[in-house]
Amino acid sequence: MSPRGRQLAALGAIVAGLAALVAAVSLFWNEWAALLVALGCLIVATCSAWYVLSRRGVVRLVAAVVMLGALVAALLALVRDHSVWRIALVLGLGLGASALAHVALGAGRADLRARAPSSTHVGAAARPVLIANPKSGGGKANEQFLTEARARGIETVVLQPGDDLEQLARDAVARGADVIGMAGGDGSQALVATIAAEHDLPLVCIPAGTRNHFALDLGIDRDDVIGALDAFVDGYERRVDLAAVNGRVFVNNVSLGLYAAIVQSEEYRDAKMGTAAKMLPDLLGNDYSQFDFEIEGSTGVDSSSPDLVLVSNNVYRLSGIGGYGTRERLDEGVLGIVAIALTNASDLARFVALESVGRGSSFAGWHEWNAHNFVIRSSQPVAAGVDGEALTLDPPLRFEVRPGALRVRIAPHHPGVSPAAIAGTVQRGGVRRLLRVALGRDGG
Repeated sequence: MSPRGRQLAALGAIVAGLAALVAAVSLFWNEWAALLVALGCLIVATCSAWYVLSRRGVVRLVAAVVMLGALVAALLALVRDHSVWRIALVLGLGLGASALAHVALGAGRADLRARAPSSTHVGAAARPVLIANPKSGGGKANEQFLTEARARGIETVVLQPGDDLEQLARDAVARGADVIGMAGGDGSQALVATIAAEHDLPLVCIPAGTRNHFALDLGIDRDDVIGALDAFVDGYERRVDLAAVNGRVFVNNVSLGLYAAIVQSEEYRDAKMGTAAKMLPDLLGNDYSQFDFEIEGSTGVDSSSPDLVLVSNNVYRLSGIGGYGTRERLDEGVLGIVAIALTNASDLARFVALESVGRGSSFAGWHEWNAHNFVIRSSQPVAAGVDGEALTLDPPLRFEVRPGALRVRIAPHHPGVSPAAIAGTVQRGGVRRLLRVALGRDGG
């Protein structure tokens, strides 16, 4: 966007924001009682949500009714004698201000790639090989995709039931592949990345899985599966870190505890939300018992046994332990570690309540730090979710980061920068930068 366009967007954001503030004050002036009632209803709804998660049968049904009733009551307390269109106006102005501010601050670079980590432009691979999992992500690596790959001169290997993915990658290297790609989910990406790193070959990550978190943090457009193939013929290459637990490479994270227990269920892959709803009452109920973990080192949780641990390849910007964040960089050479320590079911209820409003990190048992290596001990095999794959690992669990271990190639028309990095750029400076853009004093 041109500087003039950014300036107009910034001016629009400021005007809309002020208008929303004035409209809200006008709407709710002398309405503190209604606001307090609405807040009380939201607290009741949050507490009821805990029972929906942790109980079964009649208790869960009653809690669900109370939760919905409390939410409706909160809405009615705010609406009351006010017309719906006036409330919609306040919300619309607020959303409009946010959207315009994002445009004004987010368009400070002519090209998103200017925000990406340093990379090198590379030409076509001489012997490109792509391994594709046709079952992954609901069939994104379909026949049309494979045809597009072959049209680019890429040798395609289709993963069949019973095939050893790691061996297929080794065979591709043995045939002389100089760039190797994987069209599949994060677990498959990690396996192929292991072989690519061993031979110092570039990896092309094709986002053909379900979530594709690794692709997202690399700055690959997850909706452009076919376009990602262009990295084989013209792209940008850079080095990123890998992490490993007991020698097994992971590209995203390893989860232990509550989430890992759910991932272990055979039903999880086909019905994630349903499986979680089915298992949470047993995991969070009155007979809740702690997991057998002992963290080695000075972390602040040595004397307690954490019930949820997330170890990531570089650091996530977390809105909560659910992992709905992304990583600003994949080349900082550290493990990101979050451990949640609980002492009883009541603690867990408080944590879930805070997490439901995006404040999980304010829970007293939340511990977060970075490290180059990390050890967890246990008296028994540990259930783990490794890049979303259910595994059982023998203790002790030894985590390590491998700085710059992997070369990756990204298509030239993909951003090459993660959402967390973009968000960080937008947020830095905040209102002050928005004012500078509005006054035409920010060159972006």
